[in-house]
Amino acid sequence: MQFGIFTVGDVTADPTTGRTPSEAERIKAMVAIALKAEEVGLDVFATGEHHNPPFVPSSPTTMLGYIAAKTERIILSTSTTLITTNDPVKIAEDFAMLQHLADGRVDLMMGRGNTGPVYPWFGQDIRDGIALAVENYHLLNRLWREDVVDWEGKFRTPLQGFTSTPRPLDGIPPFVWHGSIRSPEIAEQAAYYGDGFFANHIFWPTEHYTRLINLYRTRFEHYGHGSADQAIVGLGGQVFMRRCSQDAVREFRPYFDNAPVYGNGPSLEEFTAQTPLTVGSPQEVIEKTLTFRQHFGDYQRQLFLMDHAGLPLKTVLEQLDLLGEDVIPVLRGELKDARPADVPDAPTHATLRAAAEGGTDSLVADLEPTLPRSLR
Repeated sequence: MQFGIFTVGDVTADPTTGRTPSEAERIKAMVAIALKAEEVGLDVFATGEHHNPPFVPSSPTTMLGYIAAKTERIILSTSTTLITTNDPVKIAEDFAMLQHLADGRVDLMMGRGNTGPVYPWFGQDIRDGIALAVENYHLLNRLWREDVVDWEGKFRTPLQGFTSTPRPLDGIPPFVWHGSIRSPEIAEQAAYYGDGFFANHIFWPTEHYTRLINLYRTRFEHYGHGSADQAIVGLGGQVFMRRCSQDAVREFRPYFDNAPVYGNGPSLEEFTAQTPLTVGSPQEVIEKTLTFRQHFGDYQRQLFLMDHAGLPLKTVLEQLDLLGEDVIPVLRGELKDARPADVPDAPTHATLRAAAEGGTDSLVADLEPTLPRSLR
């Protein structure tokens, strides 16, 4: 089981002081948070990708490459790589380069993004969002697995005898998660390729994500990658902690009420009752997080959002201390004891390389004739 954090990289005024950090301050804070995540024993740091204010992480591989040079163990990932508006050729090259720099400590999460104006900025139409995600990822998958690629599709110029460089480290492409808030087509895509499925699991009630994850598990088994309970699932979540629950609620309320993503909506109490957001003591975070397994089955990756809505860096680092010292050790033990022996861990570069060397790596080409209509 992997535990980590993800950031959306928002630049938001602190509602308790009125001060807004500069872009430089926010970028440096994200780096400090990643380094702290490794220090407290987390497994993954993931950054989003945005190309519009009030967000700063427009170049995830640049940031992750910098963090790679300052860390030794933590896996570097994205919480969104925009498969719809990025050129698959550039994604293939950027993340292969990052693999080499980070000695394989790299994976990524594909997403369509939820900001409509971004599409025309990169020459695309939001109405083609699903089709772009399907076609672009199919090309990316081939670019990482074939040394020479001929390609012709709908959304980009053809490729003739093209080789993406550098080639993936050890011939092993980075593991891919497909992230989704609402789209069954993305769950289908993840299942078809035998990739991971990451349910954002932040804004909507549990029942919605249960349907998406169950669809992914069923289709994962259908495509012959293993049994449904062996599918590779990741979940998001949000927490804010203090030793005393009342202190956590009192301190976090102004940040919640003014957050750009959910401020001026349901109350803090309503939101915590209906979504994974936990505001309280470390024990309350443990108890609520353990319920995720009851709803979704055994899963492989849990990422928490902790640095949004204008929270100052000092507070975020204090949150990470609580997470690393009081929460994660308990969750690791409880979830390990409960997990059946046939449920796999989250793939890493080392385990994927071992599988390939042992001849157990499944090939998407074997499944090509059965590509479902929704992914054609």
